Amino acid sequence: MRSLIIRNGRVLDPSNGIDEITTVYIEDGVIKQVGGQCAVAGAEDIDATGLLVCPGFIDIHTHLREPGREDKETIHTGTRAAAAGGFTSVCAIPNTEPVIDSQTGLKFVLARAESDAIVNVFPYGAVTKGQAGEEIVEFGDLVYYGARGFTDDGHPVMNAEIMRRALEYSAMFNVPVLDHCEDANLASGGVMHEGDVSNRLGLKGIPALAESIQVSRDADLAALTGGHIHIMHVSKKESLEAIRRAKASGVRLTAEVTPHHLTLTDEALADYSTYAKVNPPLGTAEDRAALLAALLDGTIDCIATDHAPHTDIEKDQPITDAPFGSIGLETAFPVLYTKLVLTGRMSLEFLVHKMTAAPAAIVHLDPRGSLSHGAPADMTLIDLNKEFEVTPDFFLSKSRNSCFLGERLRGSVETTICGGRVVYHQRKVLRPQA
Repeated sequence: MRSLIIRNGRVLDPSNGIDEITTVYIEDGVIKQVGGQCAVAGAEDIDATGLLVCPGFIDIHTHLREPGREDKETIHTGTRAAAAGGFTSVCAIPNTEPVIDSQTGLKFVLARAESDAIVNVFPYGAVTKGQAGEEIVEFGDLVYYGARGFTDDGHPVMNAEIMRRALEYSAMFNVPVLDHCEDANLASGGVMHEGDVSNRLGLKGIPALAESIQVSRDADLAALTGGHIHIMHVSKKESLEAIRRAKASGVRLTAEVTPHHLTLTDEALADYSTYAKVNPPLGTAEDRAALLAALLDGTIDCIATDHAPHTDIEKDQPITDAPFGSIGLETAFPVLYTKLVLTGRMSLEFLVHKMTAAPAAIVHLDPRGSLSHGAPADMTLIDLNKEFEVTPDFFLSKSRNSCFLGERLRGSVETTICGGRVVYHQRKVLRPQA
């Protein structure tokens, strides 16, 4: 591999306390030096003048849909969307068709990633066989073959005994159970958050209790077992109190929040927009404020996209029939930079940390998420001043179901480097050879 030198950029690495105009030297796919003078014969130079240079973003909640729903997304298209959004590592949710609940499924994802992906793909295994909620998978076997955690995301584990056993087994292998907290009975038939907007629109709502009751239950089960429970896509203020109590008492619990829950409310569905139909549903302005406060005070540990691609045909159905979900890889950083950093509600350093080192720590991907000496050279270069509009032809994802269509945003990802190779540059995907 050739050497690579990135010069004159604003290097921001929150995990190492770096924020300065300086140089990054990469050799053999790893970080060799940050700062100081660097001259290497034959090295490729990138002039990053005017750009932010930071660790590559890490998404621990990505639906790549392969195998089985390649009409929505594939590992090929999903990792290109990730690179366009500045993500250099994604963790693949196993609710595919068939479900990734065996070593065969894991081997398939890893083999397809080896041949088709342009960023790192780390697969999860399902908690239960077929995500049916009835019988746990072979945890040790799946960890051996590469599972970074276990989740039945999309299908909440309703049986408390099953969740208890899953946490006990996961504790043996020091991997998290990533928890889709939803009481399926309370949520059944719901389309959006239960409240004033759902009443006005005449749509069946999903009560906040459907989430918070499962958060409380599974926090208690984590306390009982010593397992690591990770609460996915927290969306309601009622859930935050249970998370705070659990953390205060020493429970191994972490949590994530999505860009859409941080920046939108249930008013986004006022025109019956199916693109704003997500699960868990968008909450109230009070929920949104509580989530931001919880992220800022450490109750919520990181940001994850819950990138959930669907076809136009599916999303063009009436809102009661359309599937839940929004794509998010390509808009995550610019949405949060525009709506939260530029408005003074969080610092740029904080945002970068919550999209890099913080998620890496949850699923044990560190030293990814940093520019530490010897870390994989996964990096993102961003033009913080560049403005653009989110249009259907903006996306490299196979799907277009974004709840941010039509928005004007700032913070354009210009270049993405994965393993020391430039894989994306100014709207073009690159696939350099080893």
